Amino acid sequence: MSMFRRVRGVIQRAYVRALQRQITEGPTHVAIIQDGNRRYAREQGNDAHEGHREGAQTTERVLEWCEELGIEELTLYAFSTENFTRPDAELQPLFDLIESKLYEFADAERTHENSVRIGAIGDIDRLPQRVQSAVEYAESQTAAYDDFRLNIALAYGGRSELLRAARSVAHDVDAGELDPSTVDAETVECRLSRHTTRDVDLIVRTGGDERTSNFLPWHANGNEAAVYFCAPYWPEFSKIDFLRGLRTYESREESWRQSRTKRAVALVRAVAKTEIEDARQVAGRLREQLSPTGAREVSAELSRQHDSPTDSVDSAD
Repeated sequence: MSMFRRVRGVIQRAYVRALQRQITEGPTHVAIIQDGNRRYAREQGNDAHEGHREGAQTTERVLEWCEELGIEELTLYAFSTENFTRPDAELQPLFDLIESKLYEFADAERTHENSVRIGAIGDIDRLPQRVQSAVEYAESQTAAYDDFRLNIALAYGGRSELLRAARSVAHDVDAGELDPSTVDAETVECRLSRHTTRDVDLIVRTGGDERTSNFLPWHANGNEAAVYFCAPYWPEFSKIDFLRGLRTYESREESWRQSRTKRAVALVRAVAKTEIEDARQVAGRLREQLSPTGAREVSAELSRQHDSPTDSVDSAD
C-alpha cells in the first residue's frame, strides 16, 4: 500500500469519527434509492450485471451500518415497475441476483442473531416465479422477528401502490362494507404495502439524480421526510456518504425543533398577557411535545412573564 493510500485511509477514518459525533438522534426509518449500478459498470467497462453484483455488496455494508447506528428500519428500492422495460438479457441476471440474495439473507446467521425481519413491497406477482418463491422463503424464515425491518421494494411503483389502495377502498364502499364517511388516513394506510411499518424519516438517492422517483409517497412525502442526494453510484456509496445523509436529517430536525420552540414561546407569551394561570397550563402541555432544550426555553419564558406584572392586563392602568 502506498503512502498516499495510508494517509488517505487515516484521514477518512478520522472524518468518519467526526461525522459520527455529529449524529445524536438519527432517523428510525431510512429509505434508499440504489441508483447508478449500470452506469458504474459501463464506466468500468463491464456488463450491467457486474454493477448489480457490486451494488449488492454495498447493500450488505449498509445493513451493517444501520445495525451499528441504531436504525430500526431500512427500505431499499431494488426494482421498479419501469425496470421491466429493460432488455431480457439484463433482467434475467438481475432476477438471478435478487433470488440468490433473498435466500442468502434469509439463511445468514447475522440475520437471525439480529432478529431481522425481511419483507417485500410492490407488485410481487409480476416477478418471475423463482423470485416470488425466494420472497416467500425470506419472509417465512424471518416472520417472527421485529428488532430490525428490511423492506425490499420489488416491482414497486409509488403511484401503483396508491392506486391499489384507492381501488380497494372504492371496492369496499361499493360492496357496502365500508361507509364513505369513515374513510380516513388509517383506512388508506392499512391497504398499502404491509411490510412498511413506520413513516420514512430520510430518503437517500445515489447516482447524482435529484428526484425521489415517487418512492414511498405515503410514508415519505406524507411525513415530509428529509432527502439526501449524493453523486456516487450505488456500488461506490461509502459510510461517509451514509453519515452525511444522517447529518442532513439531523440538521432538518434541528431546524424544525427550533421553529417549534419559537412558536411555543410566542404562544406562552401571548396567553400570559391575559392570564398567567392559563399560560402555565399551556406551557405544561407544550413542554411534553418539545425537546428538553425547547421545554427549558418555554419554562424560562413563563418565568419572565410571571415576574413582569407590568406586561399583564391587570397592570394596564
